[in-house]
Amino acid sequence: MSEKIWMGAIYLKDEGGYEIVLKSLRHYKNRLKTLGNSPEMKDAGAMFAPVLNQQARKVIPKIDEVILKIQENIGDIQLTNKLSEDVPFLEKALECYESDIHKAQDTGHEYFVKLVGNMEDVKKDLTTIKLALDKIKCYSE
Repeated sequence: MSEKIWMGAIYLKDEGGYEIVLKSLRHYKNRLKTLGNSPEMKDAGAMFAPVLNQQARKVIPKIDEVILKIQENIGDIQLTNKLSEDVPFLEKALECYESDIHKAQDTGHEYFVKLVGNMEDVKKDLTTIKLALDKIKCYSE
């Protein structure tokens, strides 16, 4: 029986998917760093803030690790294929970025607008994020 191949590696390496993934990871890191300023955090109340901030501090080094792994391995399909173990983490970053774009569009809240940046540019990212989420989940049959 043949082993399944992660098609996400081809998307990342050959189709330029690494660009939106890196952008999403950087956004996710920035989101976690500014969590205390989030309107959601203020709504959560003081009781949960320390726990959420502590969890965020644990995730930020993992983001840096994955960014570095992508940057160092994107030139070699075999090495890029090893990123398949990070698919859930990549999905989380993409979904965070997508969610924050929608929040910026829907609420116009200053926090989200500043976090995502130029609204005209990030609107274009929504389509790319959807494609990336589909592609990084794909394995050969």
